[in-house]
Amino acid sequence: MARVKEDIAAISRALIDDARNGVFKPVYILMGDEPYYPDLVCQAIIDNCVDEFGKDFNETICYGADVTAEQVVTAARRFPMMADRQLVVVKEAQMMKTLEDIAVYCNEPLDSTVLVLLLHKATVDKRKALYKSVQKIGVVLDSPALRDYEVPAWISSYYRERGLQIDPEAASLLAESVGTDLSTIALETDKLLKNLPEGSKSVSVADIEKNVGISRQFSIFELTKELSYKHASKALTIAAHLGNAARFAMPQAVSALYMHFYRILKYGALLARGGAPTPDEKASALAGVNPYFYKEYDTAVRNYPLPKAMAVISLLCEYDYLGKGGDGGAATPGELMVELTAKILNC
Repeated sequence: MARVKEDIAAISRALIDDARNGVFKPVYILMGDEPYYPDLVCQAIIDNCVDEFGKDFNETICYGADVTAEQVVTAARRFPMMADRQLVVVKEAQMMKTLEDIAVYCNEPLDSTVLVLLLHKATVDKRKALYKSVQKIGVVLDSPALRDYEVPAWISSYYRERGLQIDPEAASLLAESVGTDLSTIALETDKLLKNLPEGSKSVSVADIEKNVGISRQFSIFELTKELSYKHASKALTIAAHLGNAARFAMPQAVSALYMHFYRILKYGALLARGGAPTPDEKASALAGVNPYFYKEYDTAVRNYPLPKAMAVISLLCEYDYLGKGGDGGAATPGELMVELTAKILNC
């Protein structure tokens, strides 16, 4: 995972451990484009802040669309009943029209209240008082979305945390199937683990194909591989199958191909400098690529030297436009996909 994503994961784990140990800050802002970690931390606070017997009296969970800042502040300023603390959680806090007004409370929060503001795929304005005041006295967790190329590494790390080793190809296939939504990846993983034989320590491509419902044989991941090796027949077969699939979307396919050939271009430029690249230089040029796949890129740069790689990227820009309805052509997405693949192979 990219460093920032590792930091978010580590910070989240620390906050969850604190909650389990009964250690809380007076105010939390849990936000970001990726809701997985904010949701995990929020749930850990709800599970551990108030005991089951006191939840009726000392736990308030509401939604931003239903409350005002004044109501939230009033709830936060109440004292707990027969307990050391109370919990006030505002879910979907980005829906509050007066969210920023909660800054007034954050200037003098009660020690006996834990206030959680959970935003879904949104952030507060970091220039304003609410963010600045909570930074001083509480916790701000800002969880950025992962980019497509970062997801396989995140999946590998996620599986390691569960004592499992996932094949790099299986991680890439799962990422292609599920996308960048970490909650969906976690859900698919839970389903997968229930179907694995007891005591399994590794996850293969076959496991992903069987339990997640995607075939490596006809995937973008496999198409990029066949294009790298210039296996024309296989690449065209995959392109035709992909293009005619019910869920096929040309822009997403072009985006995946663009990232692949952009890496080939960067790697080719590195090699064109002469001399053997250092491991760090190679890792930088092939950012997001598991070293398991380096051999493929060594072949790809020979098949697509710099002028050809640039020609492919130019083609991808053109077909991105066409795939979004540009020029009003009559070609179907499936026809465009096969046409694009044939042109890439002829570069």
